[in-house]
Amino acid sequence: MPLAYVVNELDSSVVTYRFDPQRGSLQAIQNLPATPSSYTGELSSAEIAVAPNGRFVYASNRCNNSIASFAVDRGDGTLTPMGWAPTNANSPRFFGLDLAAKFLYAANADEDFGQIQEKSTDTIVQFSVEADGALKPTGQVIKTNSPCTIVFASV
Repeated sequence: MPLAYVVNELDSSVVTYRFDPQRGSLQAIQNLPATPSSYTGELSSAEIAVAPNGRFVYASNRCNNSIASFAVDRGDGTLTPMGWAPTNANSPRFFGLDLAAKFLYAANADEDFGQIQEKSTDTIVQFSVEADGALKPTGQVIKTNSPCTIVFASV
């Protein structure tokens, strides 16, 4: 069963779609918040990725500075929220999994629009991807100018 997962930027939600290849259409089968139920602030998400093993989906939340983790049901492809890993930096716009999917790197780049930043920005924060799909901070933080995309290549 072909599926598509979409993160909606303006309402911080993740939608699971069933893809009909005959008709070339998508049918929504699930819509979940990308933020914890306790979060009540402004909403804004940016990136979504499926782990290479197909068992987990991750989504960035610029609004509450976290990466959401979801488990994929092997039967119907729907998602179950697993947790939210804080990036400890402002606005994770993009993230990338390394080629072996052992690490996730969150690129935190946020324009301050003249506001005082509560957390650092312009960093890349590394998480280890645990066997159960959970994200665990490694403590590695790379300071850089306005990271917006991360690409891994094998050589």
